Amino acid sequence: MKIKKIINELKNEIENPEKGLGEELFLFISSLTPMVNVDLLIKNDKGEILLTWREKMFHYKAGWHIPGGVLRYKETLAERVRKVAKIELNAEIVFNPNPIAINEVIIKELKERAHFISFLYECRLVSTLDDHLKYNGITPKPGCWKWFSKCPENLIEVQKIYKKFFK
Repeated sequence: MKIKKIINELKNEIENPEKGLGEELFLFISSLTPMVNVDLLIKNDKGEILLTWREKMFHYKAGWHIPGGVLRYKETLAERVRKVAKIELNAEIVFNPNPIAINEVIIKELKERAHFISFLYECRLVSTLDDHLKYNGITPKPGCWKWFSKCPENLIEVQKIYKKFFK
């Protein structure tokens, strides 16, 4: 039973799966099973949507994206929503606990990070954003943010399922 031995060795290598798996193991697992993630649709009083800039990551090109993240082991969806707001925006939010959309995303040409079940939550900021990270209008930098009234052309491809939420 070679596979049992390998699994036991992996279990011994993982310190705490609730804190993440590390990139190599995460990519391996993502080649075997769908990932569950949350996306945060944050709107302001003008109806604009908050996007952040993400550099090229794994198989995805750089572009604007709705903040989001993959659920960790034994973490609730609500906990992940709050953590994404804190990690990606250093902000506090309130949100409707009922997702406004659930999407299954399958990218047939990829072998890793190719199957997601995405829960989209409608959110509102209750803290201010860091002005140092506001997009300066020249070259977007990783983690910078900007409010959009229309869907930008360079929204990352996998999130074009959310185009209908822009005015």
